[in-house]
Amino acid sequence: MMPKPSWLEQQSDEGNARMSKVAVLKTSPATVIDDYKRLMDLAELPKHIPKDRPVILKDNISWHFMYPGANTTPWQLEAVIQYLQDHGYREISAVHNKTVVINAPKGQRLNHLDSVYRKYGIKELMNYDPRDVRWVKYEPKAKMLALDKIFPEGIHIPDYFIGKSIIHLPTVKCHIYTTMTGAMKNAFGGLLNTKRHYTHSMIHETLCDLLAIQQEIHTGIFAVMDGTTCGDGPGPRCMVPVERDYLLASADSVAIDCVSTHLMGLNPHAVKCVWLAHDLGLGTGKFDEIEIAGEDIRDVNFGFDVGATFASHVGHLTWFGPLKRLQRLFFHTPLVNVFILGSYLYHDYYWYRFKGLSRVREWMKTPWGQLFQQY
Repeated sequence: MMPKPSWLEQQSDEGNARMSKVAVLKTSPATVIDDYKRLMDLAELPKHIPKDRPVILKDNISWHFMYPGANTTPWQLEAVIQYLQDHGYREISAVHNKTVVINAPKGQRLNHLDSVYRKYGIKELMNYDPRDVRWVKYEPKAKMLALDKIFPEGIHIPDYFIGKSIIHLPTVKCHIYTTMTGAMKNAFGGLLNTKRHYTHSMIHETLCDLLAIQQEIHTGIFAVMDGTTCGDGPGPRCMVPVERDYLLASADSVAIDCVSTHLMGLNPHAVKCVWLAHDLGLGTGKFDEIEIAGEDIRDVNFGFDVGATFASHVGHLTWFGPLKRLQRLFFHTPLVNVFILGSYLYHDYYWYRFKGLSRVREWMKTPWGQLFQQY
């Protein structure tokens, strides 16, 4: 059993208190780097991320193809790295977890993140799986809602994460299983191994468990969210890219996801992980209780709708619908490879080729698309 590190035992109640401030700014391609830096000042990043501890950058690669709104943007990544280095942070690394449906190294290359990492000399833990890092059994202090039931043999996390701060780099987009995806969901691709799809039928409870674990193992948590081009529709891949020119940042993962939900105009009651995390004291999930620094967004509503695709209908049938009772057969046995292949063929060979590419080409003509090409 992994011993509790001394710094964890010494954490104060103040360190675990709710931090319900979210910074929101409007931006443009010409000013986005400076706007991001002002955003992080407003959200008081140095107050929440100690300079004497290593910092992990957890970018978001929801699709290995370049698709607007789906992945961390290069300007988002560059601004955060510049800000950290300008403020004296020296131990900065990046992580990219292995997944059964996404090729992280390919996604990093096609989304122009690799060039940013090289430019600033950031060390990367690339495409890690049990062969690349040491996974340790971890017993959370917090009561688990799902993970201890889904993984009765024990909860295992990468020891690389323990004792470091983490900065999540999600985008503003919808999600077929969680309605929206943001800072809380970004940990899903970091702390859990390639069996994390076991958790889909209890995904909201899982995200709360992961946030509770993060608050125990990390010396600081922060999120910088890109809403320059947002994803409307059945995300995190098959979306309609919508330019909205917003930036968000917060040390409260629950609060920033709540504000993102508000901006998109989604039903907050449908985002169970946000209000459940609020009730558990993991953050602030009620919009009226969050301090918004920067823009007045009370009346902003993007009018987004999650919608569905053929793939999402299949997913809902197997994870939440009448086929749920067979999920152990489908996903805990070699039969899972049939679903992996089906997802690969549908998303990469059908949807992206016949629907996504035309949207990418149109977006490339916009000012944001032109900025992307400069990287």
